[in-house]
Amino acid sequence: MSVPEPLALPELPDLSVSHSRFRTAGAYVHFPWCLAKCPYCDFVSWVEPGADHRGYADAVIREIEARGELFHRREIASVFFGGGTPSLWEPRELGRVLEAVRGKASACSAEIEVTVECNPTSLDEDKARALVDVGVNRVSIGVQSLSDDRLRFLGRLHDARGALTAVAGALRAGVPRVSADLIFGVADQTVGHAQSEAVALADLGLGHVSCYQLTIESGTRFGELARRGRLPLADEGAVAEAFIAIEESLATRGLSHYEVSNYARPGQEARHNLGYWRGDEYLGFGCGAYGFARTDRAGAAACGARWRNATRPELYVRGGLRSVTSPFAPQMDGQASPASEDLDAETLLRERIMLGLRLAGGLDLDRAAADLKIEGWTPERSRAAKRLEERGRLVREGAILRIPPKAWLWTDDTAASLF
Repeated sequence: MSVPEPLALPELPDLSVSHSRFRTAGAYVHFPWCLAKCPYCDFVSWVEPGADHRGYADAVIREIEARGELFHRREIASVFFGGGTPSLWEPRELGRVLEAVRGKASACSAEIEVTVECNPTSLDEDKARALVDVGVNRVSIGVQSLSDDRLRFLGRLHDARGALTAVAGALRAGVPRVSADLIFGVADQTVGHAQSEAVALADLGLGHVSCYQLTIESGTRFGELARRGRLPLADEGAVAEAFIAIEESLATRGLSHYEVSNYARPGQEARHNLGYWRGDEYLGFGCGAYGFARTDRAGAAACGARWRNATRPELYVRGGLRSVTSPFAPQMDGQASPASEDLDAETLLRERIMLGLRLAGGLDLDRAAADLKIEGWTPERSRAAKRLEERGRLVREGAILRIPPKAWLWTDDTAASLF
């Protein structure tokens, strides 16, 4: 099956800072609990039926207050509640956290995007309406499949009917933007199955669909089964064909393939995720949350810091985060965060390349390097780009680097070659 070149690259929202003295950033809030642990998931999530919704919200708000310096001179363009299963969180408590973020921010975008990840088992029309009432304007629903057999294989608690009911409920509730996730590349899934599921969701009227290839991560139940040779795996050729078929079908329904795993109608792109792919800062709050902020100094190459909060909910709630010696190296009850690192400008540029090449429009290497105050086109990088061009893996248009659709399946390898 041939892969058509797009007639035109999708026009993505301009997320440049609207206030010249502020830098654009997103806020991420992690909710760590689920009803069950999916066998493919390697995110921080815990099965805890008696989670303290109010106590957890209080702990997150304490952290937001303690890290107030992070909001200085930053405009919050998006807030993303991820997990775990944030749709389990009582909307009133989630709303309190959202208000704390808004209240602490130096500025908020006039079109701020507020997303909540949802599972069909904890989302209906009433819950969706309650989320809208507290300020949520986008939900991302983990449908994953419209086959009951594949849903059981993936360890999901809902069936196909439940998934469709959740999507319909969100649309009826008037959520301004509704997205749904699918997983393809499952062992028994034909190309036609993958294609038809994506089409079925698009035909519900969704403005955004994410289609992720099943990946087997170490440390998961699937990872263990694969290591022991007991997990059925999809044929690589069939996975590639499914990837192409999904793109072709969604394009006929007006959804542009704007990022390797994401499709959207014009203006419906995930703004929070665009921030990640474009190298924006993200302020992470909650158990297990990651955060990243620039720590530039006048006259020097840019640098930054990334941190991760403690991953045990009981420690996070009990200890709280009331004060920090530095917003980039937070502490909880005197114990340093499980992970924190300083990032130099070259590391930041490599991340820009890795993430920016996931976008259909690619990235402007000159602009990224100038922002970081370093040289982008080193001799080694120039030679690597030339080799990739010759192999059809990369398109170079001046300083713009992008991967053609027919080579998107090798995006990670292509990006690594440019490091």
